[in-house]
Amino acid sequence: MSFTTPWVAEALLPWFDTHGRHELPWQAEPTPYRVWVSEVMLQQTQVETVKPYFERFTARFPDAVALAAAAPDEVMALWSGLGYYARARNLHRAAREITARHGGELPGSLDALMALPGIGRSTAGAILALARGVRQPILDGNVKRVLARAFLVEEAPDTSAGLRRLWELAEYCTPDLRVADYTQAVMDLGATVCTRGQPSCPRCPLAGGCAALAAGRAAELPAPKRRAPRRERSAHFVFVLQDGRVLLERRPPRGIWGSLWTPPEFPDEAAARAYLASRHHAAEPTRVLPPLRHVFTHFDLVIQPWVFEAGAITGVVEEHEGRWHELGALNGVGVPAPVAKLIEELKDGADGPLREARPRGGRPRETPVSG
Repeated sequence: MSFTTPWVAEALLPWFDTHGRHELPWQAEPTPYRVWVSEVMLQQTQVETVKPYFERFTARFPDAVALAAAAPDEVMALWSGLGYYARARNLHRAAREITARHGGELPGSLDALMALPGIGRSTAGAILALARGVRQPILDGNVKRVLARAFLVEEAPDTSAGLRRLWELAEYCTPDLRVADYTQAVMDLGATVCTRGQPSCPRCPLAGGCAALAAGRAAELPAPKRRAPRRERSAHFVFVLQDGRVLLERRPPRGIWGSLWTPPEFPDEAAARAYLASRHHAAEPTRVLPPLRHVFTHFDLVIQPWVFEAGAITGVVEEHEGRWHELGALNGVGVPAPVAKLIEELKDGADGPLREARPRGGRPRETPVSG
């Protein structure tokens, strides 16, 4: 069976009406702002992970004006643990531009949306299609997989040829009617049926016309992305404690964990010792905790946590070097996931049960995150 635009939509839409996802938090009120926030959160992140973050974020920041007026720390705190923190920084920057240049409402054209920080062609298309019903194709990871299999696209989706072909197909398959439903349908198909590892081809509404299925190649497409060899990095984190407080430093706005708060970080033991000697007049840490491994997209970070209990004099710190935070009141501060885990353990004190319950080699590998 050959594909035509009406056939694809006609095959997908009845399936979506019966089997699609209709109760996602951002579907209850699909304003451009809510769709935008959800689409950014869903980049590289599973729906079930995003749901509680989306609900907390939009409850605190119900529109772009509220988000624009927020302090960066509050935005990052609500994003803490979700990973890929550049997304939160770009959301905040874009909200300020939307407020300053567009009266607090997301613009209604593709080009104007793409001119905002962090909004690419697919995200802009999703905002227009899902919130405004405008015919615009999208091409997230799920859609790439559906199209690559349905049309037997040999080129990898991260090559220029593969991406160009997939955009052509996305444009070709997007119907004129029920655009929002079709857009959600093709994303749902990729997320629930045409999955990466084990596609459920017998349940797929496009099975009758899927070129990859007909060729017996559904499981091998899309072609694997080119990946660089994984690397391992190590760092010493020095947790300086004083009277129930921890010393944290704000990281630079760019790079890993940009704008988040972390303890002083050093590339090796010698640098960590030099810091203790120069800033706190100490030769040794009070405690050395077991290493913690944190998995990013392209590398693993092995964190060696040191704890230093500072006295009244050695705990003095200049303002530009960091800030004291109460161990029990860090909800309003953006900290990376591994730092949050370590702080939770520090709350229990030196004899707390959490570390003793874990093997000294660190934790199992986690879902890769970035930023």
